[in-house]
Amino acid sequence: MSYFWYLTVRQMGFWLTWILIPIIVEIIPAFISAIVLVQKNRHPEEEPVPMKLPFITIIVPVYNSEDTLYNCLKSIKDSTYPDKLIQVILADNQSTDNSFGEFARAQTDLGLNMQLMKTIKGKANALNASIYQSIGTYIINIDSDGTLEKNALMNVVLKFENHLDISAMTGTILPRKDMIKRTKKFSLKLLRKNEYFEYAQAFLSGRVIESYSDQIFTMSGAFSSFRKSTLMKTFMYDTKTLGEDTEMTFQIRDRLKQKVLICTDAIFYIDPISNLDELYRQRQRWQRGELEVAHSYMRNDSAIKNFFNNFLIRRMMIDHTFIFPKMIWLFASFVLLFLRYSPVILGISYVIIYFLYVLVSTLNYFCVKMLLKKFQNELRFYTRISWVALTLPMYNFICSWFRLIGSLNVSEKNKQWNSLSFDEESKHALKVVKKDIRNLRREKD
Repeated sequence: MSYFWYLTVRQMGFWLTWILIPIIVEIIPAFISAIVLVQKNRHPEEEPVPMKLPFITIIVPVYNSEDTLYNCLKSIKDSTYPDKLIQVILADNQSTDNSFGEFARAQTDLGLNMQLMKTIKGKANALNASIYQSIGTYIINIDSDGTLEKNALMNVVLKFENHLDISAMTGTILPRKDMIKRTKKFSLKLLRKNEYFEYAQAFLSGRVIESYSDQIFTMSGAFSSFRKSTLMKTFMYDTKTLGEDTEMTFQIRDRLKQKVLICTDAIFYIDPISNLDELYRQRQRWQRGELEVAHSYMRNDSAIKNFFNNFLIRRMMIDHTFIFPKMIWLFASFVLLFLRYSPVILGISYVIIYFLYVLVSTLNYFCVKMLLKKFQNELRFYTRISWVALTLPMYNFICSWFRLIGSLNVSEKNKQWNSLSFDEESKHALKVVKKDIRNLRREKD
């Protein structure tokens, strides 16, 4: 009997060591962040409106945006910011559909000050060409497949006008709740609700905390804003990376030593994810962009001794390096079952960790609710899907695997972007496994 308890305690000690990794790296920081966020947002301040509002430029990169462009431009027209103070530049980087026709229709219907320019292919190229054509005090980039909340432009400008130390800002990105509500397929609706929860918590909790110490890793490429005077001091958008928005963030904060924050009450709505394949490709693209930029900026300062004084090293360790222990832990569970480790202890350890992550999601849920008070429709929808806090850890776990695959794909000598879908890559992996099993059988025979 004593040997049984000795074995049980030893096994529990082994798994408790694994549990400490997410507790120390993710759970405890999440608790501290939630407390800080609540304290700092107890009494939000209203930004005063200046006597004279500045002229602004909105840049909209366009590539085969026939289905979405008109609604995007209409959201600018419907904005509370005065039309006469807005210049809209559409940068068409070689669309092959009827995007020009939608531009012409918007020009007739909306009466905005718009111009369309042809650029070479690539979003970074489109943005760079447009910046030189801009005449606004502030430059705001938005994607052509999304729409602005009516007060978003005004809130961004007021933030700039009242805080002269801010040089650039990202907005809050949320998937369109009306499209989520209309989704009929259960699995897709579940996926989209988790995505909404993820975006809400990433922007209205994660990036808000990053803002307090000026450590935002990425300004969203879908909606970001700048003082033009700041942009003109940069090397412009990097055309050689998939993470041009991340690279621009680092240029402004690390090279120019200027402040980059989030404007929480400037919301930009995007279409929710269409399927698992899109999520798979999206997360691999994000992973590759982050790694490319991190490699460039960590080249001379990547020693582990700088873990506590360099947030980029901490971010890369948490977001990327700790993906591998998660992978090892999962496969080790199956191996240890064959080594007569208790399945009960293994199961309990998984349950403990899962509910610790649920607790983190719940903490972030209340933080986000506090920041959504100005937007009652969003708040009601977010409150109705509060149960997603129970499924979000599994969704994040799946995304972490997609990112891991992205890291492995980036490590290949061939630098061409991986365009295989989730189904295609799964079939390819299955073929490799079957081939390896056949080879093992032949060697055994």
